[in-house]
Amino acid sequence: MRIYFKIETTNKIVPFDHQHLLTGIIHKWIGWNNEHGNVSLYSFSWLEGGKRAGTGLCFEKETSFFFSSYKLDLIKKMVAGIKNDPSLFNGFIVSEIMIREEPDLSSRELFFTASPIFIKRRVGNKIDHIRYDDPRASVCLKETLQTKMKKVGLEKDMFNIRFDLKSPHAATKKITYNGVQNRVNWCPVIIEGDAETKQFAWNVGLGNSTGIGFGAIK
Repeated sequence: MRIYFKIETTNKIVPFDHQHLLTGIIHKWIGWNNEHGNVSLYSFSWLEGGKRAGTGLCFEKETSFFFSSYKLDLIKKMVAGIKNDPSLFNGFIVSEIMIREEPDLSSRELFFTASPIFIKRRVGNKIDHIRYDDPRASVCLKETLQTKMKKVGLEKDMFNIRFDLKSPHAATKKITYNGVQNRVNWCPVIIEGDAETKQFAWNVGLGNSTGIGFGAIK
């Protein structure tokens, strides 16, 4: 299930590296729960429509983003949290929310990113940040999604996920989160499988660290 938020903004500049602020707001709205620090069964997009302004971004009049979760109770906690305190940061405030059920994705295979996909794996004593064009990427995407599926009792093997290497918009970027640089991927993905698998990915996101704002798909 997915919640779309419309946000009234101010003329205050939001730092480029504001992802931790948005994550903090998500945690505030959800409240105490056992999701923090565990395999996240939710994902959320980045704020849309920001324009570069000096040292950050300016959102004229309004912006929007969405939050998705496989777990209905998290959606309920989110809605309750927003009703209790709809404020974000920089004076931004939720003006409207819309809840949407999972769409019929049986005929869809191409999905675009709403936040960049982050893939990491430990190799020896270091952590590799895996690019969309790395041969390991597809295996890693499938492994991580299967880990989340097993957490909720879904056992599925007959599906494939891969980056759309033919996309003219495929790129990587360094994103700093709480002082740590991460190499992330802005690249559409192709998911081949049944509708339930695609809906699950649509909710929980792809790759690592979806709980802090990576890997949400449209």
